Parts: sequence; structure tokens; C-alpha cells
Amino acid sequence: MRPDDWHLTEDLDDFLTRAGDFLRSRPALHTTPLTVIEKLRTRGAAAYGAEAPVFGRLERAGEVRAIFYRLPSRRLSLTPLTPEQAATLAAYLADLGHPLSGVTADHDTATAFAEAWQRHTDAAPIPSWRGHLYRLGTLTPPQPLPEGRGRAVGEQNHEQLIHWCSEFVAAIGEAPSMDTGSWAGSRFADKHFTFWETPDGTPVSMAGSTSMVGGMIRVDPVYTPAHLRGRGYAGAVTVEVSRAALTAGATDVVLFTDPANPTSNALYQRIGYVPVADFTGYDFSYDAPEASW
Repeated sequence: MRPDDWHLTEDLDDFLTRAGDFLRSRPALHTTPLTVIEKLRTRGAAAYGAEAPVFGRLERAGEVRAIFYRLPSRRLSLTPLTPEQAATLAAYLADLGHPLSGVTADHDTATAFAEAWQRHTDAAPIPSWRGHLYRLGTLTPPQPLPEGRGRAVGEQNHEQLIHWCSEFVAAIGEAPSMDTGSWAGSRFADKHFTFWETPDGTPVSMAGSTSMVGGMIRVDPVYTPAHLRGRGYAGAVTVEVSRAALTAGATDVVLFTDPANPTSNALYQRIGYVPVADFTGYDFSYDAPEASW
């Protein structure tokens, strides 16, 4: 493969014109790039920070075969590549002389790229995230459902929502705690949330979902406070938002799970979610000066 099969741009409109059909061709597998790029499209290039994102596409004979993007965090996100394609891209980006902070992709692609990047830059790849991607097959509500109902979260529940999202990120070690001031810049602000509440109206669990893009909706996050777990609330609220996604016309309803959490993996499979792929993130450890593309 020639490096000039890869095309880089900071022009999102041009990138979407050329790569949009490719992204929409596999909406489940491309769930994260679809939602990230949609946020950039609707909120502007500064949605993730002041530095301009960089987009790349692998194109042959006029057909896009893969894409990548790099946000201001300098983390590279990739759609599936062969080991040869990953190695060629790593060599190409290393030749540009600009360090990356890490890479996230399906497991085989991320690993192949990280190993090639290390060969070219001596940056040590450190595993930092793993996820199972699931796609909804036939929705199968658990029986019996716990007493209560699902309810869309309104403005009157905003403080409760922020509190639970803050507990969620603390539980998974994802980010610092949030408050009202930091909510707008968080990854939760653009999502739609549902509470499962008991018959007396007390919220006991929550689930969020992305807006539909390319026929795909991703369920994220699902959270039940520790003292309320084991009562079926998480399954009930996940069924609620999954059903709402199907009603809205989604062709692909997906979610990520932590492979180290057998309880959640078993739950989602019981209600109809089918494994699609394993994903991995690596951080790159090396000393290098800041640089721009």
C-alpha cells in the first residue's frame, strides 16, 4: 500500500462528502466515529477543543476503505484496518513528525497500529481501555420486570442527573466529577436520558442514549446506584431506552460494556444484545515536544 492512498484534511465538509457513505455503511461498527463527527458537524470544529481536528481516509479506486480522526487530545481513532494498512499508516504519520497520545480502535487494529507506532517512535503502548461492542438483535424484556416505569428525564431532574453521571464516571475512573458548571462540556450533555422510577415516583436507575445518526443509536451510560443494584432496574431502563430507539426508527441500537464486568455482559445478552467486536485503547508513553499537524 502506498502512503498516498491516505488523504488528510481539516475540512469536515469535504471529509463527510467523501467518507460519509462509508461511515453509514456499517453503523454499528462505526458507532463512535458517527457520533463524534456528528457532534463536530452540529457544534463546530471547536466542540472538543480549540485545536482543529484532523481527518484521514484510506481511498483506492475512488472507494473509501477506512478512516481516522484525531481530536485535540491528540488521540487517534481508527476504523478497522488490516495489519499492513495499520503499519503503513503508522509509518506515514510518524514520518510527519507529530506525536500521538494514544489510539483507540477494534482490538486487532489498535494493537497492530500501537506496535507499528512503537517501532517508528519508541513510544510504549500502555493498555488503557477495553470494551465489548454489542448490537441489539431481538429485544427480550426480562421477566418479571420490576415494579415501576420509565420516564424521560426533564429539567426538574437535572441535579439528580448530574449527580448520577458524576457517580458513574467516578465508578469507572473515566473523568473527574462533574457539576452544573462542567455539565455542558461533558460527553453526557448531548444525550437523552430516561429514569426508571418506582411506583411512588422515586428514580432508581438511569440510561442515556445518543441522537440517531446513520440509523444508529448508542445506549450510554447505564447506571444504578450501588445500594439499589440486583433488583432488575438496569435491565428495565435499558429495555425502555432500547425500545424507544427502535420506535424512533433506529436500524442499529448498540452499546459498549466493560469486559471485566460479567454481570452487565450477561444482562445485555439476556435482553437481546449480540456481540459485534472487541475494542481496545492504548496510551503512548514517550517524551516528545508538542507539535501541530
